[in-house]
Amino acid sequence: MDPLWLLLLLPIAMVSGWVAARLDQRSRLQHKRQSFPQAYIEGLNFLLNEQPDKAIEVFIKALEVDPETVETHLAIGNLFRRRGEIERATRIHQNLIARPHLEKLQRYQALFELAQDYHKAGLLDRAENLFLEVVDAPLHGEAALNNLVDIYQQEKDWNKAIQTCKKLGRLTGDRTDYVIAQYYCEQADQAEAEQDYELAENLAHRALSVDKTCVRATMLLGKAALRSNDHLEAIKIWRKVESQDPHLLGEVVSLIAASFTAVGDESGLQMFLQSALNRHSDMTLMLALGEVIERKEGNKAAQQFVLDWLRSHPSAAGLERLIELRLAETGAHGQRDLEILKGIISGLIEQHVGYACSRCGFRAKSLHWQCPSCRRWATIKPFSANTEGQYAER
Repeated sequence: MDPLWLLLLLPIAMVSGWVAARLDQRSRLQHKRQSFPQAYIEGLNFLLNEQPDKAIEVFIKALEVDPETVETHLAIGNLFRRRGEIERATRIHQNLIARPHLEKLQRYQALFELAQDYHKAGLLDRAENLFLEVVDAPLHGEAALNNLVDIYQQEKDWNKAIQTCKKLGRLTGDRTDYVIAQYYCEQADQAEAEQDYELAENLAHRALSVDKTCVRATMLLGKAALRSNDHLEAIKIWRKVESQDPHLLGEVVSLIAASFTAVGDESGLQMFLQSALNRHSDMTLMLALGEVIERKEGNKAAQQFVLDWLRSHPSAAGLERLIELRLAETGAHGQRDLEILKGIISGLIEQHVGYACSRCGFRAKSLHWQCPSCRRWATIKPFSANTEGQYAER
């Protein structure tokens, strides 16, 4: 062929190739646009018809065909987990991780989601390993650390919980000292149960070095002084609760009273209770002081003290105490009426006195250092109708 014709045909061939390539690309794009929705419509139909296993198979096949559907699969996996279908969520996320060419950020996301599947399923070892793998990822560090803290709390691995909580505090800038102090107290309680009292005392001191307002640690140190029969030291320690958290002073009043009595210092006890009561209108302090007045000055003086208190601080618990004092000097006929009244008031107290979480409002009959509902630490305080809404969340 004439070279001149070759030169003329060359541009035509190039244009033809370009046109053919564009047509092929358009054809593939059109096929993609058609096949992608069809696969997902089919899968969603299976979901709506309560056939989740068939839906999963369709979604997985679609993923194999189209690598750009990763986010859709992550969303579907999350949907299964929220519905409590952990096994199905796990299958979706495991299939994503198995893809050899998954982008780095997408892989981190899939690992994080799978870790949450394992966590919710109670497979804590598997969840821990995956959370540790993504803990330094840009988008998942804080959430992974929070999940790890929860795992270590469930496993009661307090050393790991302490280290992880410290790392979380450095990352977020939020306070974690009061939580770490509670972990040390958990270890102290465990040491006490094993009768390693020296270790328990050291751990309580460590808790206070982290959080000087930790009432729980102070109570532990007071118990340590009591084991040594050092009542004066125990009183000195327990009195610190007033400056740490006056709402919890009532938790140690009976202990302080017992130690004052043990050293024969009834006047010192009365002075302490009166002084504390002047600063805090606390029912527990009032009742304890009323008992001291009854022992020292008699029933009539105690009745007058409680009655004076009720005039400025009306409460069911105060009224119940006044009725108890009246019962001690009332005849049989009057006693029956007072006992009926006391029973009614006791029922009211049962409903309106106890402990409440300042974060979620959970009510309890006894003090918990960790709220059983929202699982926050040091948020439960004594509760009554007069204290509702007064406690601030940390």
